[in-house]
Amino acid sequence: MSSAQENKAVSRRVAEEIFNGGNLDLADELYAPDYVLHDPALPEDLHGPEGLKQYAAMNLGAFPDAHITVEDQIAEGDMVASRWTATGTHTGELMGIPPTGRRAEISGMTVNRFSGGRIAEDWYQSDDLGMMQQLGVIPSPEEVSSESSEGASPT
Repeated sequence: MSSAQENKAVSRRVAEEIFNGGNLDLADELYAPDYVLHDPALPEDLHGPEGLKQYAAMNLGAFPDAHITVEDQIAEGDMVASRWTATGTHTGELMGIPPTGRRAEISGMTVNRFSGGRIAEDWYQSDDLGMMQQLGVIPSPEEVSSESSEGASPT
């Protein structure tokens, strides 16, 4: 059985070696064959190390200079919760959104469930709305209020 500290190290390796380093093949070592990724931004859960590789490749294709910093980790039993910050420049397509060339910084959290020393399940949450606003795909609250005030007629 893996210790909480060993699980935290595996979780950190995902950020540092797979997402920051681009070593997608490491997923075969760190993820269980029956792995499941739950991400509300995706139309359906992803499965197995191959699903994680596709997910990482999609993100790295959209943000080739992406960098994830693990800010905090808490581990108990077979679970690890990580709070992280990601930065990158949007130079590739992201889920149908053409490259904007803009930089984005988002925060998020991932909860990993471990089985046999490998990640068996992930629950992922990130500030997708904030990212879309930074990329200029969705107007920010400031842009919406300035647009509505520009169109307002004086009474």
